[in-house]
Amino acid sequence: MREPLTLLCLPCAGASATMYLRWRRTLPAWVQVVPVELPGRGGRIAEPFVEDFEAMVTRLCEEQRAALQGRYALFGHSMGALLAYGIARRQLARNAPLPLALMLSGSPAPTQRDTERFAHKDDDAALIADLRRQGGTPEEVFKSPDLIRLTLDVLGADYRVCESFSHAAPGNLPVPIHALAGRQDPISAERIEAWREEGTAGFTLDWFDGNHFFVRHDEPQVLATVARRLAQSVPEGSPDATRAIA
Repeated sequence: MREPLTLLCLPCAGASATMYLRWRRTLPAWVQVVPVELPGRGGRIAEPFVEDFEAMVTRLCEEQRAALQGRYALFGHSMGALLAYGIARRQLARNAPLPLALMLSGSPAPTQRDTERFAHKDDDAALIADLRRQGGTPEEVFKSPDLIRLTLDVLGADYRVCESFSHAAPGNLPVPIHALAGRQDPISAERIEAWREEGTAGFTLDWFDGNHFFVRHDEPQVLATVARRLAQSVPEGSPDATRAIA
């Protein structure tokens, strides 16, 4: 029997924690899914946005302090992948417990990011074009003035988070890194495979049918892979490996 593992799941730009709620019913019982809500959306809609990457990572580490002390792994899609990476790097810098696995979905590696993409963070028309191109937004959102305004405000704030990210050197994380990617996502294979450079404890890359939101379009296969990769990173009967690695 496997020891319980907390899986902190970080949302993509413009989204809330609800994108992961269904995962609780599908992943194995030993995986305790914790959808992480960011300020300014969902249940935290009354809170001001955090629009700086390092400030967001610091805030998340403080808010999730208890979970980050135990047996845990990190999953993030798109912007969420960048936040998961930032959390892992901050834990390493503080000699704090590291994740047993780092799962990075739909995101180029830190050395391969396209910063120009976020330059139109204040242009509603360009943001709407982004939403349509990525294909993950229900049509009813575009038809509702209130919903599209809320979505654009969240997306613009999240683009500021992404724009403020800086990458000085490879992470050298002593943690297994598992990348997930969509075959029809315009992010090239080379840009995703560069995640290999960020870790020293093994790397995998799994491909799925679908565009940038393959996590939704091919969800059964994605969840099966998440469970398999977590099981590989935390074999049954393995000792607790959550202590910090110096």
